[in-house]
Amino acid sequence: MMRNRISCCCILCAMLGLILALLLFVAPNHAAAQPAKGPVSFINDVAPILQKNCFACHDAKKKKGKLEMTTFENFRKGGSKDDPVSAGKAKESLIIDVLTSKGADRMPPKDAGDALKAEQISIIARWIDEGAKLDKGLDVKADLVRELRTRWNPPQPFVSYKFPTLINAIAFTPDSKQIVVGGNHELTVWDATNGKLVRRVFTRAERAHAMLFLPDGKLVVAGGRPGQEGDVRIYDINAGKPKDFGGVPAVDGVNDKTVFLKELIQVEDSILALAISADGKKIAAGGTDRMVRVWDIATGKIEHSVENHADWILGVVFTPDGKALVTASRDKTAKVWDIAAKESLVTFPDHQNIVNNVAITPDGKFGISAGEDNSIRVWQATDGAKQIGKLSKNLGGHTKAVFRLASYADAKNPLLASCSADGTVKLWNPVAGTMLKSLPGLTDWVYAVAISKDGQLVAGGAANGEVRVWKTADGSQVSAFNATPGYSAPKTASAPKK
Repeated sequence: MMRNRISCCCILCAMLGLILALLLFVAPNHAAAQPAKGPVSFINDVAPILQKNCFACHDAKKKKGKLEMTTFENFRKGGSKDDPVSAGKAKESLIIDVLTSKGADRMPPKDAGDALKAEQISIIARWIDEGAKLDKGLDVKADLVRELRTRWNPPQPFVSYKFPTLINAIAFTPDSKQIVVGGNHELTVWDATNGKLVRRVFTRAERAHAMLFLPDGKLVVAGGRPGQEGDVRIYDINAGKPKDFGGVPAVDGVNDKTVFLKELIQVEDSILALAISADGKKIAAGGTDRMVRVWDIATGKIEHSVENHADWILGVVFTPDGKALVTASRDKTAKVWDIAAKESLVTFPDHQNIVNNVAITPDGKFGISAGEDNSIRVWQATDGAKQIGKLSKNLGGHTKAVFRLASYADAKNPLLASCSADGTVKLWNPVAGTMLKSLPGLTDWVYAVAISKDGQLVAGGAANGEVRVWKTADGSQVSAFNATPGYSAPKTASAPKK
């Protein structure tokens, strides 16, 4: 019955400590507090408690005890027992009995999570005593998950943070002068040369997992709230009427339609990967629902939907001709897909572990995949010499899991960047299979990497909020900053003098 789920993609498994830190400053859950004076609202006060604690076991699929709670109608039908609510009589209601029980029949079960807090049970009891009514205008058959998602309002980011923001995604602006960094319910824009914060863009999504710029300069962001919703949205980060926010211009990317331009999709869990075709006409996205969707940018309509991976999709990239996609998955495989036919052309299983990201060589002949096995593998992606799917090179160099890849697709000077739990960003020639440079300086797991459009700069973003920018030509550092507004890293004590 307990839905105490934080859905995170495998490349983020080590962030638990940081999540605990974030919990100290994320806005409080509305359901945890007593509602204002007046009648208790089912959809605003009771349903959020049920969603967090009950829906995981009592949804349309699991129906534990034959009870489904994701519509009001089914909730009141009860399961193997009758209606769990006796309207007007909380003390006689089964749901209150099991929520307050000290025995084996307690809900949520002890092996599923903690008991509800007294104030949460009090809200449900008040609602029952007041008649257990459904809010006016809400259909008894309505999907409560969707209704709660529609009504949810994101918290405003803090002016200054006491804890660092974990970085899952970064992107250079088209002119290579600035870097956009995914934050906590916001995107932050930084000067790539001096590391100065120049703009904040508030977002509905709690986390940005992938970002890319369209040919017209608009920014596409994939992300969401883990276990709650996922979306792909398009922004004009230079639009809107900025307001001063702690000395930094900030714009509303939630409600201002000049900033937030379009939502391509909203699903029930995070979108984790994005790609754009070489001609700039299509984008693809994949995530926790195992689906890859392809949109026509001009119309914003989905042209193709493909589902074949057995687990989350963590990476996606178009082949140079735009006819196929290469994907990475938590199911320990990389695949090549024929978009139109919706068929898998190649399955590459050699990592024997979670595959975090993928790329492809500029000629489209070789797929490149990075994984939890600490390696980057190059393999035949086309049917040349009937060797399709065969391993060509194993690029050793990282000593821990490799999370992301970024490509500069110049046929004469191809460049691949990788980032890893070993704290480094590395540059490679993906065709020759040789490492060009190893870029140190970051002090935590590096989850995000990007190469500027002109190929002259590379940036890495780490779990502790650190960002480093280097020149690709000689590996010299351009800038270093922590992409957490207002945050000051604690000073390390100097060693005592002997």
